[in-house]
Amino acid sequence: MLIQEKIIDIIKNKCIHDNSISACMMYGSFTKGQGDQYSDVEFYIFIANDVVDRFDSKRWISKVYPVDLIFYNEYRTEVAIFSNMIRGEFHFLPDSEMEIIKSFKRTGVFPDIESMYIYDSTERLMPLLVGLSGSGPDRMTDENVNFAFNNFVNAWLMGVNVMKRGELARSLEGLIHVQKYILQLIRIHEKNVEHWLNSTKNLEADISPNSYKDYVSFTSKLDKNELNHAYMNTLKKIEELYNALNSHYSIDVDGKFIRKLFSYINQ
Repeated sequence: MLIQEKIIDIIKNKCIHDNSISACMMYGSFTKGQGDQYSDVEFYIFIANDVVDRFDSKRWISKVYPVDLIFYNEYRTEVAIFSNMIRGEFHFLPDSEMEIIKSFKRTGVFPDIESMYIYDSTERLMPLLVGLSGSGPDRMTDENVNFAFNNFVNAWLMGVNVMKRGELARSLEGLIHVQKYILQLIRIHEKNVEHWLNSTKNLEADISPNSYKDYVSFTSKLDKNELNHAYMNTLKKIEELYNALNSHYSIDVDGKFIRKLFSYINQ
């Protein structure tokens, strides 16, 4: 048994025996049959409304498994770094907010809702999880294609401008966003959109070898020539994707505009 699976069992047992816990659900790799020794453990834990103001989440987590660090990340998710270097993500909410689960539907596919269920004293959790079953949102839409193309242009132009200014570190940071939007379009083109939101997840297996080779050409060290080369390669790929997708989707940008971007980077 993986250590993560032991931690999951401990959390389930704690929830069952803690009257302050109304319900608990899990999300992430272990609910999709993809968990391994490097995977995180991730939970939503719903606290009884009458005790939520005095509930000590840090103390609760510290009793799950030996922990080296507990903190809130930039998304206000409580993160635990367990002593064995396993990461845990915890969302503690009052049970009056349990219907937040309905909002998860738009984020993807949930193939095994039974594995998401950890504990429930309210009889409200499973019906909400059932609402997540079935196919996920349609990613192959004009809206998503335009979202990726338009945001590519925005991120690309900002990255090229700061590169031209000499802010190479900032340009390298911007390249990450450019890569994200291209990968979303690659996934749409190759009809492999399960990880459309988290576009680099499982990339080595998800996209074709040729597209992965292209992705490598979009990467760069902190060097102006390499950055320029990477930004140019992203533009070549976006033109290729535009030509491949234009007959299937209504796209805001056009070939003439893309050629204008080529002219701009070469100035």
